[in-house]
Amino acid sequence: MNSTIIIITAVFLSTALLVNAAFPQILNLERSIPPTHQMKLSQLRLRDRLRHGRLLLHSRLNGVVDFPLDGTYDPFIVGLYYTKLQLGTPPRDFYVQIDSGSDVLWVSCNSCNGCPTTTGLHISLNFFDPGSSSTSSLISCSDQRCSLGAETAESVCSEQNSQCSYTFQYGDGSGTKGYYVSDLLRFDTISGTTVFSNNTAPIVFGCSTVQTGELVKSDRAVDGIIGFGPQEFSVISQLASQGLTPKMFSHCLRGSGGGTMVLGKIIEPNIVYTPLVPDQPHYNVNLLSISVNGQILPISSSLFQTTSNQGTIVDSGTTLAYLPPAAYDPFVNAIMSSASQSVRSYPAKGTQCFLTSSSVTDVFPQVTFNFAQGATLVLSPVDYLVQQGSVGGTAMWCMGFVKNMVQDITILGDIVLKDRIFVYDLAGQQIGWANYDCSMQVNVSATINTGKSQFVNAGQISNNSSPQNIHVNLMIRGNNRQLARGFL
Repeated sequence: MNSTIIIITAVFLSTALLVNAAFPQILNLERSIPPTHQMKLSQLRLRDRLRHGRLLLHSRLNGVVDFPLDGTYDPFIVGLYYTKLQLGTPPRDFYVQIDSGSDVLWVSCNSCNGCPTTTGLHISLNFFDPGSSSTSSLISCSDQRCSLGAETAESVCSEQNSQCSYTFQYGDGSGTKGYYVSDLLRFDTISGTTVFSNNTAPIVFGCSTVQTGELVKSDRAVDGIIGFGPQEFSVISQLASQGLTPKMFSHCLRGSGGGTMVLGKIIEPNIVYTPLVPDQPHYNVNLLSISVNGQILPISSSLFQTTSNQGTIVDSGTTLAYLPPAAYDPFVNAIMSSASQSVRSYPAKGTQCFLTSSSVTDVFPQVTFNFAQGATLVLSPVDYLVQQGSVGGTAMWCMGFVKNMVQDITILGDIVLKDRIFVYDLAGQQIGWANYDCSMQVNVSATINTGKSQFVNAGQISNNSSPQNIHVNLMIRGNNRQLARGFL
């Protein structure tokens, strides 16, 4: 082996000197294999397999990356949306909540203190063990990738072991601590009607060692959270930076349960777009006014302007919707004034509810949110009311909008996002939506570096829980513990 290296070096140097006399006369070659040659054959095979995977990945990623989801928006069932990921070598399954209001992917680790071991979601919970994955490596404080975590203002460094760590505190009072690792994320892509399985890409994610609050409740427990936020540490940003996916994702959440979520752009001619507010940690948009039954409410537009403690955020990790007090009170009053006289007001435990024996679409007004560049989001009554049982045989509907008593922030959660296509275009700094029957087929465009688009007819591919057959038609379920994760 040594003689081979010497010959190659000599040929390279002689050629270089002929081309350019100023070229350095000595080139230092660094060994990737230890001088003792004590590297196991299995390790060499793994190195070659990872290298070949990098070479082949770009030729295979010509389609759409999809995540199979489960959940529903209904806060009285689950109120959260989750997906199954495969991490490590050999790969293991982890169920994580999807959340566009945060950035980091983290999962429970084998050394976790207080992490749930069972769940009422009829899934098996797992614990990630960095030591049992042959492709796993720890992220040190000196690693450039550790500085990306600082964007979330949650990264910390241990003076004892120089390990890049994190601490997250969520709006519902729950929290998690842990450290960052790098390992392979495994995923499928779809091109036309063909599914390409077992694609891999290295990503950085959190290894949770401590969990508290709502995260440890076993009735709705999952293995972790995957953040789809706009910062560089999110999975979407990490994959896009490697040229593997476009820097955008889309979802279409069906109100009755189920839906679609893909890394790419769902194509629909009626989508309207509004700009994202630049340089924000969340998906902030410019809300200008709110109309009820065609009448603009007397709310100052300055209340919706983005500052450090106010603005309007689109968040798939929030089940309901939130308005600041100065907007909530005129909003509810206008709805009550415009509702049919057959509707009875029924306050329940601080929540404004109503009793009606009629269809809510017949007795409640239409609501319109007006955004920058003329984009409008029209809400029917089922987009701002939630049915909560009955009283004396009469259906009780309660406001799905909540008064935000902590900050003057407007949050548009799943009750508003359901039954619509939503496109989060990070590259174009815009977000778009359109009313849509999410039980129907969708076409998806995934424009990567080639400038070409692949279109996926998601409705032609049936959902299958097999790891070898993960498709675009995705199922969803929800949970009210995440009513305002990360904001309140």
